[in-house]
Amino acid sequence: MKRANIELFFARLQAANPQPNTELEYTSVFELLTAVLLSAQATDVGVNKATRRLFPVANTPQAILDLGLEGLVSHIKTIGLYKSKAKHLMETCRILVAQHGGSVPRSREALEALPGVGRKTANVVLNVAFGEPTMAVDTHIFRVSNRTGLAPGKTPLAVEQGLLKVIPTPYLVDAHHWLILHGRYVCQARRPQCWQCAVNDLCDFQPKSSATKS
Repeated sequence: MKRANIELFFARLQAANPQPNTELEYTSVFELLTAVLLSAQATDVGVNKATRRLFPVANTPQAILDLGLEGLVSHIKTIGLYKSKAKHLMETCRILVAQHGGSVPRSREALEALPGVGRKTANVVLNVAFGEPTMAVDTHIFRVSNRTGLAPGKTPLAVEQGLLKVIPTPYLVDAHHWLILHGRYVCQARRPQCWQCAVNDLCDFQPKSSATKS
C-alpha cells in the first residue's frame, strides 16, 4: 500500500472511531493483564463472562493466590484451556507479589518473564494500560495487514515490525485497536464486508466482495 494511502487509511478509521479501546472488561492494570492472559484462543465475550464472575471475588494478585488453584478454576472453567491458564495466572500472581510488590511491571522484559505472557500479551498491556505505541498482532491484525497490503508478512513478528515502520506516528497508539476492530467486524476471514468498508478503495484485496454474493 502506498504511503499516501496508509495515511488516509488510518485517518478514515480514526474518523469512524475517534477513541477506540479493547473490548475486554477491566478496571485496573492487573485486571487487564488477567483478561488478556485468559483470552488466548478465546473470544473477548467469553473472557468477559468469566471475569465478571472472577473479579468481584478476586481482582489482585494476592486475592487470586488466596482463592487457590481450585477456586480460580471454578471461576474460569468456561474458557478454553482453562486448566493451563489457571496455572499460569497463579504463578504470575506469585511473581507479581514476590518481585513487583503486587503491581504489574511496565517493562516488556518483565512482562514477558511472567508465565503465560508472550509478546502479544505484553504488547496489549503496554499499549492499553501504559499508552505505549506497540502492536499486538493477533489473527485479525495479521489478516488485515496481509489482505490489504498494509504490512504483508509471513509471521506475526514480521507484520508487527512492518506496521510499526509504516503507520504514521499520530496514529500509532490507537492503530492496534482500529485494526483489530476492523478485522473483527468488517474485514472478516471468511467473507470480508467490502461493501461497507470505509477503506475499500485503498485496499489491495481483489476481488472485493459484495452484499449480493452468497
